Amino acid sequence: MTKNNGSAYAWFLLLLLALVWGSSFILIKKSLLAFTALEVGALRIGISFLAFIPLLISRWQEIPWERWIPLLVIGMAGTGIPAFLYPIAETQLSSSVVGVLNSLTPLFAVVFGILFFGVKVVRNQYIGVFIGMTGAILLILLGNPSENTIINSYALLVVLGTMLYATSVNTVKKYFQDLNSTTLSATGFLFTGLPAIGYILFNGTLHKAVEHEHGLLSIGAVLILSLVGTVAATVLFYKMVQMTNVVFSTSVAYMIPVIAILLGVLDGEPFSWLILVGMGLILTGVYFTRRN
Repeated sequence: MTKNNGSAYAWFLLLLLALVWGSSFILIKKSLLAFTALEVGALRIGISFLAFIPLLISRWQEIPWERWIPLLVIGMAGTGIPAFLYPIAETQLSSSVVGVLNSLTPLFAVVFGILFFGVKVVRNQYIGVFIGMTGAILLILLGNPSENTIINSYALLVVLGTMLYATSVNTVKKYFQDLNSTTLSATGFLFTGLPAIGYILFNGTLHKAVEHEHGLLSIGAVLILSLVGTVAATVLFYKMVQMTNVVFSTSVAYMIPVIAILLGVLDGEPFSWLILVGMGLILTGVYFTRRN
């Protein structure tokens, strides 16, 4: 693959992931109509784990078990714990606010990369983080005028989630450049999949899909969230991390609030030209993080 083609593919993955993950917060919101926050998290992990089982069986010999500690970090920080933090946060925060707060991920990725992973960040990437964060802050200030977007203590759960994502992406970049991204994604669920399925079965969660008035809508949202927003997106994200750098990869979080706000507009929420300024800053920041 040539450098130009590789760059174009990286940008394609970035935009695709922004669309998928930008939609995930609305899917979480719909999932919460019938299920509790813990059930949503367990369903998301459990369904994803079941989808990965055939792959785990076929690629078992490829898994570098001698690096089990960083594998555990990726499993817990990249998918396990955040799968519960975000639904809990959305019981008190709007999906658009959670999506905007998620844009803190690149900032923590840079900070943690420097402090704990020996990552060297060039000037352009610092500039990109600053510009992108400026755009994200602008969107936070604008928020969603049609909803109550007061940030309360539940916002700290989202902040913790972004810190965990930042830890996971730095771990992938440092320890698993040599491992197929699909195998890496599947392995992460080995540490969380069985406990999640156990919780679902013990708690009688699946009965709600039939008995609750919103059961079918919620289980459909969870299925899309799991198979598209988790299984497929995780594979593509780890691939992008391996192809590019931590700052560029996590800059997808800057674009997520753009998708969240645009979906709100499609749902009849007010739109301001200042939102275009915020989106422009975000995209400019992403451009700078891609440059070395």
